[in-house]
Amino acid sequence: MRKRIALAFGAIVLILVNVAIVQREQLRTHGQVALLELAPVDPRSLMQGDYMMLRFALDREIDEGAIAPDGKLVLQRDAQGVARFVRVDDGAPLKPDEMLLRYRVRKGRLKLATNAFFFQEGTADTYSGARYGEFRVDGKGDALLTGLRDENLAALQGRASP
Repeated sequence: MRKRIALAFGAIVLILVNVAIVQREQLRTHGQVALLELAPVDPRSLMQGDYMMLRFALDREIDEGAIAPDGKLVLQRDAQGVARFVRVDDGAPLKPDEMLLRYRVRKGRLKLATNAFFFQEGTADTYSGARYGEFRVDGKGDALLTGLRDENLAALQGRASP
């Protein structure tokens, strides 16, 4: 009996994990591209490997103390896909060039989809010029960081030094 319960529990966990993976892949494939301006910080962690801790220019426009701990921002994308903060979502209908982006406030800091971008060891120089985070965003405001871009909006792809 215990063995059956353990197997059933294991199967449920595997199903839930696979559903989450499929949802992320759908977001990555079908989400709208939104480029958010970065304010990057230290690109190195000895414990976790090479990564860039991310902050966003949006942080300067939003008073974290004046908004709910969890919610959605309304962003407006320009013709190049660069998204700018418009307002905190109040349920009003979105304009055609607007989109939602889910946020959280933790320890007094605004957190969007992620606060770090991990990259292969030896490729830090490639990403030091990052100025935008490339996100895929769905209609509910869920976002996935899919890459970094430079000041000309060109995708950055690291290659390890020989």
